[in-house]
Amino acid sequence: MGRSAPRYFCSASHALLLPAIIALMVIPAVAGEGFVSTRGREIVMPDGKSFLLKGINLGNWLEPEGYMFKFKNANSPRLIYEVFNELVGPAKSAEFWDAFRKNYVTRKDIAFIKSAGFNSVRVPFDYRLFVREGDPPEWDSTGFKLLDSVVSWCGEVGLYVILDMHCAPGGQTGDNIDDSYGYPFLFESEPSQELTVALWKKLAERYRDRTEILGYDLLNEPIAPYFDVEKLNPKLEPLYKRITSAIREVDTNHIVILGGAQWDSNFRVFGRPFDKKCVYTFHKYWSDTTDSVIREYLDFRDSSDVPVWLGESGENSDGWIASFRRMLERNDVGWCFWPYKKLGSKACVVSIPLTPEYESIMKFADSDRSTYAGIRANRPVISVVEKAMRDFIANSVLSKCQVNKGYLDALGMRPAQAGN
Repeated sequence: MGRSAPRYFCSASHALLLPAIIALMVIPAVAGEGFVSTRGREIVMPDGKSFLLKGINLGNWLEPEGYMFKFKNANSPRLIYEVFNELVGPAKSAEFWDAFRKNYVTRKDIAFIKSAGFNSVRVPFDYRLFVREGDPPEWDSTGFKLLDSVVSWCGEVGLYVILDMHCAPGGQTGDNIDDSYGYPFLFESEPSQELTVALWKKLAERYRDRTEILGYDLLNEPIAPYFDVEKLNPKLEPLYKRITSAIREVDTNHIVILGGAQWDSNFRVFGRPFDKKCVYTFHKYWSDTTDSVIREYLDFRDSSDVPVWLGESGENSDGWIASFRRMLERNDVGWCFWPYKKLGSKACVVSIPLTPEYESIMKFADSDRSTYAGIRANRPVISVVEKAMRDFIANSVLSKCQVNKGYLDALGMRPAQAGN
């Protein structure tokens, strides 16, 4: 959705699997009867019964988005990090982000999502949480530990997890949502592709035995429409095949999920399905709510005999969401709406309270900070900023959030109270 950290590149000669990886041990399997799989046009449970996904995206947690911080201009992770660095310095900013990731999604959030009636979550992530800058790059335990936690919490309550690479090396989209430099360089950079493949292989190796993981959403919304799509689109499916081949070397259990080009909307880039366990995903925002909106995806499902899944939608009125969700279900299309939690909004499951002090951060983020003079002139009083940041963390805890019952109703979920 939507529409910092340094970039990491490596050469073919660089060994990605370094000795430090030994510390990142593969998590042992949990008890379970088997894995979710596919059968023709259906996603099926381990017992063979058809399974309609009804999920929510954990957006903004492992890949911040500017609009979810109510910033207009600082709209990518890198630009958001710069705002906080300029406000309080890199050390205090790092403390903020560590607390943010520990509090934004917790075990109680996952239990609440399950209690509301959802059966799955999609976890968007930034590859930079898994890779430490260097030549060659090294694996970073930060992202692995965060995913370990959410996967375990979901296993405890019976939610399925979909891992989503929202920000890929080099940038797969070329816009703010992948934290790129304004172009989908992934498709023209061999080192970036190597790193993408290596990370997916490492994730698959780590989670291959986890039955609570449903699958791997390989690249979020690749190749935005305002680039040379005639040149770039033919590069998408070959990269999907390359990533899938690496995954299958270590993991034959999980589904791979393939998004179309141009915001996951263009399925014309695909040939015949190339894997026995694949699902094709589309995203759809701000459209009509009639069957005609998804007809091309239904036709693809029927002609290719594969499941299709709505990986993102939302950011609209409760009435629109209810109508769109019912249309999907009439057509046996599972869904995952966006997002679970957001600051000061009703277009989400739970909303973080907005404080007056935080508005000073919003004003600074949207000010002219193109020069050091601008930063100095527009920076608010640090004590006010620090209070705003402390309150943001405190208020992001589930018990302090407002449950948007209208949003839950629209999704056919059971309105529930936030946990303590």
